[in-house]
Amino acid sequence: MAPADKPPAREPMTDEERWAVLDPWGQTDHLESVQAGDAELRLGDRVLLRPGAGADILDMALAGKVGVIQAIEQSFDDEYQIAVVLEDDPGRDLGELRQPGHRFFFRLAEVEPLPRKNPRQNPEEYQ
Repeated sequence: MAPADKPPAREPMTDEERWAVLDPWGQTDHLESVQAGDAELRLGDRVLLRPGAGADILDMALAGKVGVIQAIEQSFDDEYQIAVVLEDDPGRDLGELRQPGHRFFFRLAEVEPLPRKNPRQNPEEYQ
């Protein structure tokens, strides 16, 4: 190919373009909160993981651990799942980057909300 026949350089993808690749129909809702029984779950909330019947071995290994809600997603069938990263995972930053092995999905019935931390008791967590 002669230099004059070179295709034009591609610009890097924007975040919107990346999401379009991951969600080609643009129908996946990215939610800030969801009602789970009497409690409202929000991004950043802490939950106790309680895998349900039919859980695989990895889910069972996470039973009783504390997760932090990283994403709330609604499926095409109007079912909700939350993605969590483990509070005590040394690789938590990888989960926050949506990397496999550090981010886990649970149904609403499989998590138990934990009390929100009070900013007056722990001001350093709210800065």
